[in-house]
Amino acid sequence: MSNVKDTVHQFLLQVRSGQHPERAGDFMAGQVRAHQVVSEAPVVVERTPRDYTEHVQEMLDAYGPFTLTVDELIAEGDRVYARWTQRGRHNGPVDHHQPTGAPVTAMTSAVYRVEDGLIVEYWIQIDRQGITAQLRQPAVKR
Repeated sequence: MSNVKDTVHQFLLQVRSGQHPERAGDFMAGQVRAHQVVSEAPVVVERTPRDYTEHVQEMLDAYGPFTLTVDELIAEGDRVYARWTQRGRHNGPVDHHQPTGAPVTAMTSAVYRVEDGLIVEYWIQIDRQGITAQLRQPAVKR
């Protein structure tokens, strides 16, 4: 990748979007520190490209093919701030919520740290309350 912003942009479009999750290793270091910024219980996990591929597959299982729109990218030094909107359908179980078929929109932001052209660390924040409220909606009649 030519610069840190391009690395993160392509990672979002290719991997996070569910289009090519198997390409995670093209954009991520072998071990990535993932800071899950959850106000009630922040946690840091180590992710490998394989773990991330499995994570994206879980999203595909839960929400079917979804769209991911990059709303904003700002880069400074080795850091890139990204904000995106992800839209899918509640097609598989999520936490204790059974599938409803209803549309689900997730708004997410993250800061990625890139070294030598690969993501090595990130801090991600997802509107979990908004997703939970959507998952509680009644099933869509088909």
